[in-house]
Amino acid sequence: MMSRVRPSSIANAIALLGICIAAGLAQAADSAYPTRPVRLVVPFPPGGGVDATARIVAPKLSDSMGQYWIADNRPGAGGNLASEIVARANPDGHTVLLALDTMLTANPILYKMTFSVEKELKPVVILAVSDQMVVVHPSVPAQTLKELVALAKQKPGAFRHGSGGMGSSNHLAAEQFKKAAGIDVVHVPYKGAGPSIAAVLSGEIQMNISSTASTIGFIKAGRLRALASTGPKRGALPEVPTIAESGYPGFEALQWYGLVVPGGTPKSIVARIHKDSVKALESADVRAAMERLGLQQDPSTPVALVARIKKETAKWSAIIKDAGIRLQ
Repeated sequence: MMSRVRPSSIANAIALLGICIAAGLAQAADSAYPTRPVRLVVPFPPGGGVDATARIVAPKLSDSMGQYWIADNRPGAGGNLASEIVARANPDGHTVLLALDTMLTANPILYKMTFSVEKELKPVVILAVSDQMVVVHPSVPAQTLKELVALAKQKPGAFRHGSGGMGSSNHLAAEQFKKAAGIDVVHVPYKGAGPSIAAVLSGEIQMNISSTASTIGFIKAGRLRALASTGPKRGALPEVPTIAESGYPGFEALQWYGLVVPGGTPKSIVARIHKDSVKALESADVRAAMERLGLQQDPSTPVALVARIKKETAKWSAIIKDAGIRLQ
């Protein structure tokens, strides 16, 4: 006798088949990634370390992935404008953010965010790490960091320093140094490291703490004078001492630039971007280009990067609170 098949069993089988087909289609789509050009959203204008890194790495990612990675500069709101573009994008890996570290660590503390950085942005890989240079306009009569501090103490509030914006890594590094040195220097925020460096070059402000990548060319040309670096050891300009060497032991304020995707991006796509990024960083021409700008490499895993963000969030939170930094 032929047994009857229950309607519920048929419905369950059809539902299971549908799930399998959907999963198969999704997996196929992931494996085909990317299927069109990738928009690399850069949160600052040209002239800074973030933009320079994008220009170095994007061509290599284009070659390895078979689709163009196109840099799209979207400055504004301390990088939050670019972050929101990516947070709201379709999580298919075709819209990627090249973030400055403090966009993920300090901005959620300083700004009233319209989205959750932790939930709606997913860190993938660090492309470059940079120490920062304390630079002054050649007219400033200080040849060493000690002399600069002495001048600043003689005239509290007379010196002005620039940054890439409120809460940017160069702003927070400057606040960290001002506290360590016990000096009063007025902060002037700009819409990126490039414009802030231009302000020092023109004499509009007297000093800056900014990435080696954005300052090294002007230092070598004699248009800026480097007094110290913020790294744990001397870097691309070995003649320039560190802040720690200059009388402030333990001082360190690095900045890094990393790729970030929308929060719902599949793991397979995250893994592909990470793999191809590491491959790009290993190429001889990318290494050489980064070394010329004083950029170092630390392509940690996504999991390690999330842990680093949490650790640095705690550090910058304390500095922001102690310095009384508030958005006006």
